[in-house]
Amino acid sequence: MANDSTDKSLDNLVLPDSLDQVRITSLPPAAYYISDFITEEEEQSILEKIGSAPKPRWKQLTHRRLQTWPSDLVNNILMDAPLPTWLSEPIVPRLRSIRLSEDTESSDIFADSPHQQPNHVLINEYPPGIGIMPHKDGAAYHPVVCTVSLGASLCLNIHKAKDDGTLDPEPAWRILQEPRSLLITTAALYADFLHGIADVTEDIELSKHTIANWHLLRSPHDFAEGRNIRKTRTSLTYRDVMKVSKLGRRIGLFQKK
Repeated sequence: MANDSTDKSLDNLVLPDSLDQVRITSLPPAAYYISDFITEEEEQSILEKIGSAPKPRWKQLTHRRLQTWPSDLVNNILMDAPLPTWLSEPIVPRLRSIRLSEDTESSDIFADSPHQQPNHVLINEYPPGIGIMPHKDGAAYHPVVCTVSLGASLCLNIHKAKDDGTLDPEPAWRILQEPRSLLITTAALYADFLHGIADVTEDIELSKHTIANWHLLRSPHDFAEGRNIRKTRTSLTYRDVMKVSKLGRRIGLFQKK
């Protein structure tokens, strides 16, 4: 079990010793799924912080809304500023506490990223029936995406491109993300495939034959009838933006004077 004596919440969680133990083996390299990455108390605390954020923090889209922390990117560059404590603790140190493999010399998932930890969080709120079109995350980020799910479950669809370069509308794989879970995608799965969420109020045909991470779910019996009725699900997407401008920190210091 991964252990950090300063993280008291680990008394209520059993984290893997390495990501190899929670790899989704039916997917291309590489995806990892931890069903219980945060506690129910931590989940509720984060949701309360999100809900109490100042109105200007929310960016309203047509059918859903989002927040970006510490700020939006400008031309794929992040203004240098720390994440708020409620987004960094305990999630960032917990991410870094888990080794990639059983090798005692193995490092964590962000060891090779420019800043050796995530410096940006995108918060997306998905009401029932609302998703997001298949897409790639782009070149601004180091190719590691860590997504913590809050509030409810839903399916993430992984899509291939056809030989002619157009999108295959049928997902090649589906990943079921439970509340309080962590999904990590990296390497070829990050670079070569698209991911999206269908605009449905119910995920159907859920089984060990159709869900890539079925064997890693916390509660597969909750989906024994092959259905998941959507409720509002909030996601925290942690990434390391590769280019950072120190101007943001200089502005912050100037404003404090």
